[in-house]
Amino acid sequence: MAKKSVEKYIHEVLETKGAMLFSVIDPVDYSSEKNAIKTAEAVINGGADMIVLGGSIGAQGELLDNVAIGIKEKVANPLILFPGNIATITKYADAIYFMSLLNARNPYWITQAQMLSAPLIKSLNIEPLPVGYIVVQPGGTVGWVGDVNVVPREKPKMAASLALAGEYLGNRFIITDTGSNPRLQHFGPVPKDMVKAVSSAITVPYIVAGGVTTTSDLKLAYSNGANIVQIGTAFENAENARKRALSFSKIVKEEGRKKIKG
Repeated sequence: MAKKSVEKYIHEVLETKGAMLFSVIDPVDYSSEKNAIKTAEAVINGGADMIVLGGSIGAQGELLDNVAIGIKEKVANPLILFPGNIATITKYADAIYFMSLLNARNPYWITQAQMLSAPLIKSLNIEPLPVGYIVVQPGGTVGWVGDVNVVPREKPKMAASLALAGEYLGNRFIITDTGSNPRLQHFGPVPKDMVKAVSSAITVPYIVAGGVTTTSDLKLAYSNGANIVQIGTAFENAENARKRALSFSKIVKEEGRKKIKG
């Protein structure tokens, strides 16, 4: 995948398939670099469209470099960084979520971290993907680290307004995320009413993340307007990541065809 083409690639796949499945590989959550790389290869072989690498502040330095190199050796699909802070960047990625945390209380996460990292991203020739990032209750680790005013689950219009503001500010992707914390998985994914409200409000690709662990969760996200669903824990904890990805990618194909017909 040539540099500076990841955003175009995403739009082309959405135009032809109607929906996409991203897999988050956070090296900090794996017992070894080898297992992280193995899972990335397995989910791509199972039909996932993209690997999103990172998430934790600890996913940096030699660990991040080694896992990125290993994934690139095994996977031809573009590799996107999911940064936890300004140090969680590696030159071995094709693109990076250049995120603004839209409901952060601390301006560091809205513009300052971006200002500090922009020159490095440019020097490494990593393609920035402008992303408006919205954290929904319960918020998990990112809610605490990002000092977030989490969007209540029963307030879909609030999330929709934040998403629309993010698009008007120039973000070319919007993510709603419930945050990563296995102990909070009982909250479930972003509520379907919220997914529907956000998708109806914006015109840019919409990524739903957090809490999607079953094919039913996945189907609900797409049927209510998600263009892309981003999954981490469900693949990380699977006994057979490729088999789980195959079952999920079947839903992606079915729901994507409906979107195209619609």
